[in-house]
Amino acid sequence: MKTDRIDDILKRYFQPDAEPGDLAKGVLMAARAAMRGTGRLLGKISIQATPEGVSLIRAEPLERPATAAARRVAQRAREELAEYFQGKRAFFSVPVDLSEAPDFQKKVLAAARSIPFGEVRPYAWVAQRIGHPRAVRAVGTALGRNPVPFIVPCHRVLQTGGGLGGYLFGMDVKSRLLSLERTTPVYEGCASTHIVCRVGCVHGRHMRPDNRVVFASVDDARSVGYRPCKVCKPQAA
Repeated sequence: MKTDRIDDILKRYFQPDAEPGDLAKGVLMAARAAMRGTGRLLGKISIQATPEGVSLIRAEPLERPATAAARRVAQRAREELAEYFQGKRAFFSVPVDLSEAPDFQKKVLAAARSIPFGEVRPYAWVAQRIGHPRAVRAVGTALGRNPVPFIVPCHRVLQTGGGLGGYLFGMDVKSRLLSLERTTPVYEGCASTHIVCRVGCVHGRHMRPDNRVVFASVDDARSVGYRPCKVCKPQAA
């Protein structure tokens, strides 16, 4: 099974000759490397959209969205992707338009979108979830043709044995995305308002750094008196 950089860091840390602090430094370096690698990708991708949502993301030139409404959607997607690649966003709010996708692929992509940020599932899990447990290969094909990668997180689907499997933008990008998500906080609260948000919520942009509190879950935030944001609805994540 292929391991990513953070897995190697953890193995080295638990060896007897590891120095205190090596793990934290190593994880930070891995996170920064993942951000640099994925950040460069943003300048190479093109985004197509309709007024209903993002319809295509590819690392090749695409036609400019036809209407002003579609161009606004594409610009919003680019801004959210930039935040995601910088470790400042743990969810996407921009809509997607999968109306041109076949019905089977729509089901596969819906299952992929249900995988929580920072987690992974095997292809067989997706096949089981859509009611076609024997269609593992077809699931892989549908994910490989994902029209809206990143926003529809097909990178969170791995081989049953733990291998990365295929990915439209290559294995290195897939590994970096998974490493990035492992080091990006999912929930943050504001100590002055006692509201907990998903990282990337518009409310988070107004938080002062000294008021920012990171939580492992919404339940943890509730236990110390925080209430969920009504905009990003972290309890539904």
